[in-house]
Amino acid sequence: MVVREEARKMKLAAPYMAAASLEMRNTALQKIIEALEENREAIFQENAKDLQAAEEANVAKAVVKRLKFDENKLRDAIAGIRQMIGLADPVGKVTLKRELDEGLVLERVSVPIGVIGVIFEARPDALIQISALCIKSGNCAILKGGKETAKTNKILFGLVHGAAVAAGLPESCLLQAELHNEIDELLKCQGDVDLLIPRGSNKFVQYIMDNTNIPVMGHSSGICHIYLDEKADLAKAVPIIVDAKTQYPAACNAVETLLVSRKIAADALPVVLEALTKAGVKLRGSAEVVELAKVLRAAGKLWTNGSKPGTADDCCGAEANGRGSVEIEVMGEEDFGTEYTDLVISLKLVDDVAEAAEHINKFGSHHTDCIITEDDGAAEYFLQMVDSAGVYRNCSTRFADGFRYGFGAEVGISTSKLHARGPVGLEGLVTYKYRLVGEGQIVGDYASGKKEFHHKDL
Repeated sequence: MVVREEARKMKLAAPYMAAASLEMRNTALQKIIEALEENREAIFQENAKDLQAAEEANVAKAVVKRLKFDENKLRDAIAGIRQMIGLADPVGKVTLKRELDEGLVLERVSVPIGVIGVIFEARPDALIQISALCIKSGNCAILKGGKETAKTNKILFGLVHGAAVAAGLPESCLLQAELHNEIDELLKCQGDVDLLIPRGSNKFVQYIMDNTNIPVMGHSSGICHIYLDEKADLAKAVPIIVDAKTQYPAACNAVETLLVSRKIAADALPVVLEALTKAGVKLRGSAEVVELAKVLRAAGKLWTNGSKPGTADDCCGAEANGRGSVEIEVMGEEDFGTEYTDLVISLKLVDDVAEAAEHINKFGSHHTDCIITEDDGAAEYFLQMVDSAGVYRNCSTRFADGFRYGFGAEVGISTSKLHARGPVGLEGLVTYKYRLVGEGQIVGDYASGKKEFHHKDL
């Protein structure tokens, strides 16, 4: 029961962590940067061991890409910490100050959540981001990374924890859980752990939600959409769609479904689908999309073999005309709730922005969705009516990220409507308390009518 014992120590240390000055917390972040820079070669060596083990275990390529921690990942991690150092202190902000009566003053002040347990996927940079965010926001954190990066996580945690303690923060400000069975132990730490943030597969996140009484913040899937409106500028649209699907297909903010206005489908689909095919994306579409593709093929506008990918005739015909073969697999309506996290995209035609919004609200995961249009009215309807944590116009869904939002980093993306939503940075890691200061006032005087409240904001 090591995790439970350490969580209790953390609970006792949490008030001291919350009381740490901004200067001390920023000093800890600066020391983390220095430790990472000074030990970069040792970090890369440990990461190479993890990568080798992953290859020997035939780990999926999409996962291996996440495991890699190189100069670029280190550079981005350090840039995120530097950005975080420059951010305002999220702790101690007075968001309400009200005089209830003369000499009786109420304040609402932001405070850290306390002890946060973060269980994250096989990404070493996540350990750095999460640790830095928790330190800056005055929270204690229990960190459990994926087994695929055990060696990288161990050296990174040692450097981060050592830097935090050297800056004067409590010894129990951070804890690394390394064993798989410690996850279940962590889930039972109700009363000592205030919040759990899981980052991983849909199945894993759902498991966490179903097996703990501790509040959980996060999302179980990332089914993101792009709606190509009838007033879309195709010159803008194609790069946006390709980027949203291919820049990092394993990410939760990669687009999974493309909705296209029927009014422009005959002209837009050939351009968009050939661009996606050229980028290596597998296409899946509704029966209507597949039928339209056949019509476009017959008209010489699109090379496709309908619902049977890989036929020799189509391939040869495409090559003979100097164009890539566009293959579309037919899919059922129920498949639109699929998160691929791979180079695969779903396609559907809709009448207008209203039908697009209805589809997204039905099949989406309330993560991040985008409209591509030059029509302000359609854009405003989409931004208002799509019920997602992030709603975009004319830009890639891949922008849904704490670092890109200027938060320094994120502990994850929340699709919940309670407490925090979207990329969760510093503001999502604090709550608040009410402080009431009086001069001997008692409720009896107000209940009897002897005194009256006069509520005046200060």
